[in-house]
Amino acid sequence: MLAMAVAGACFGVTASPAAASPAAASPAQAAPSCPYPYVCFIKNDRIIGKFKDVTSDWQPLPSKPSAPLAVVNTRHDDVVRVRFTSGSVSCIPPKTTNHINGGQLNAVRISSSTRC
Repeated sequence: MLAMAVAGACFGVTASPAAASPAAASPAQAAPSCPYPYVCFIKNDRIIGKFKDVTSDWQPLPSKPSAPLAVVNTRHDDVVRVRFTSGSVSCIPPKTTNHINGGQLNAVRISSSTRC
């Protein structure tokens, strides 16, 4: 489990609207909320890590979470970059959720840039 008190990103799983069923949970109930100004990592409907500091270097993710998971960037003006163990990098614009469907992450970096 990713447990961090450092700045960075949040992974979040957002629920898709369920078929019209009175017993189905609403998206707000099904997924945890990532608070501003964090970037959250969400897996299995649980926040497993969250970061908030802008850094010039990569911040390692000790648990190296694997897909499926989501990265939620609640920041208004900052992009988030996540690095996979393969070396590839994904950029997440402000106020965006990125669903990771494959691979394993090992680092995060919040940049003051407003665009990827």
